[in-house]
Amino acid sequence: MEDEPGKGLQTKVVRSDSLSVEQIIEMNPSAIVISPGPHGPESAGCSLDVVQHLAGKIPILGICLGHQTIAAAYGAKVVVGPPMHGMAIPVNHRGASVFAGLPSTIEVGRYHSLRVDAATLPKSLQVTAWAADDPTLIMGLADHQRCVHGVQFHPESLLTQGGLAMFEHFIGMAQRHQPENQPSPQGSRFQRTTIPPISISQPGAGGGAKS
Repeated sequence: MEDEPGKGLQTKVVRSDSLSVEQIIEMNPSAIVISPGPHGPESAGCSLDVVQHLAGKIPILGICLGHQTIAAAYGAKVVVGPPMHGMAIPVNHRGASVFAGLPSTIEVGRYHSLRVDAATLPKSLQVTAWAADDPTLIMGLADHQRCVHGVQFHPESLLTQGGLAMFEHFIGMAQRHQPENQPSPQGSRFQRTTIPPISISQPGAGGGAKS
């Protein structure tokens, strides 16, 4: 990600089990990235609460487990699927969300054994990408109005085509997003900020059952 040519975008990494939604609000980040990790959304620390309380107020990108966490926070079910770790597959997309400007079919790196149950996805979440050989396998989703975006694959993987562009698209959308003018849990209101994004990392991401 770049905010100036040749310069990386500064971020702050925090553990999902080390802080609360209220502490994140106090940090006032310009965006939130919820990282991959082991297990399911219920084991992702504050991540579910972050989506439930901050969607529409702070732009959110969920990757792998973060993608599943977004779906769960909106009421969808996350179910067990065939393990796919370190595999590249073709994905089709709508050219929206983080996929803007990319070829209509791209290869992405998968590292997961859980998946969002497409039959339970609420109308507030749009499917933005899916496996080329299985339209029910959701590989991207978004609540465009609230600037909440998720991808089941790893855009940072060398197996993923156009991964850097996806991060750049998200940052661009985050910069254009107007936060919902609603009170926070402390009663203050959210304002546009130039404070760097934060990345919420998951405990135990180095091992265990994968998301």
